Amino acid sequence: MDVRARIATLTLLTASLVTAVPLAQQTQNPSPMVEHTRPHPRLPDTPPEGQREKLELGTLFVPKGVHGKARLVIHFHGSQTIPEIAVARLGATAVISMQLGVGSGAYGRPFADPQVFARIVAEAEAKSHLKFSSIILTSWSAGYGAVRAILRVPEHYARVNGVLLMDGMHASYVGEAPGTGPGQESVLVPEDLNIFAQFARDAVAGRKRMIVTHSEIFPGTYASTTETTDWLVSTLGLKLKAVLKWGPGGMQQLGEARAGKFQLLGYAGNSAPDHVDQLQALPDLLKLLK
Repeated sequence: MDVRARIATLTLLTASLVTAVPLAQQTQNPSPMVEHTRPHPRLPDTPPEGQREKLELGTLFVPKGVHGKARLVIHFHGSQTIPEIAVARLGATAVISMQLGVGSGAYGRPFADPQVFARIVAEAEAKSHLKFSSIILTSWSAGYGAVRAILRVPEHYARVNGVLLMDGMHASYVGEAPGTGPGQESVLVPEDLNIFAQFARDAVAGRKRMIVTHSEIFPGTYASTTETTDWLVSTLGLKLKAVLKWGPGGMQQLGEARAGKFQLLGYAGNSAPDHVDQLQALPDLLKLLK
């Protein structure tokens, strides 16, 4: 067999194998673990002074000097020290920090019982001797699963005054796969996002406060925060505005949408340090939400 015949045979064989055995889909697109363009500063790993109490879920922290009435922040995922630093800087605020595992399901499952949230808040009031004037839910990455589960309970929804989602509002794809191009755009499962859209509408109307941030990370097997925030902006009938300016901790802001007491802030970066930057920005973002 001459060279041309061999090439033709190999081509046909390769084509038949590709057709018969499709490539397996990756569980998640890996993000680069390093990034040297931006500074990525980190907060000190030194817990501030104050009272700490173990709760049914999570740890309550009341900064030194906080008495009587205070805001309550409940933070999900990523760190205990960073939320404590954030509320210590904010003033008149306590925080419950929760680290419940890996994936949004680990955060959503405990709050499938609608009584859990109310019990934790009551326990925190009893142990801190504080009266909570307002409740703010904050989450990073997978922690959004807890926020979503809590907001789906009407009485909890009514009690929550503000929500901050930091690079963590995801959804499944209809058909369990992203779109591949023009005419085949990705379709997101609306049930995964509808409660966030409801809260955002209330923020636009001035009844609640909400900040949502995103990076440029593309997981692959579920919708990225870029895709979900695009969906949210479209659902709200808002316009996404391109910007180029510095954000907290040297992050580069690329886009925003604002209306009433709702803000969407989009930042550059698809690496692990860019993702962690958003958690590190909690003290600054919490001040914006306040």
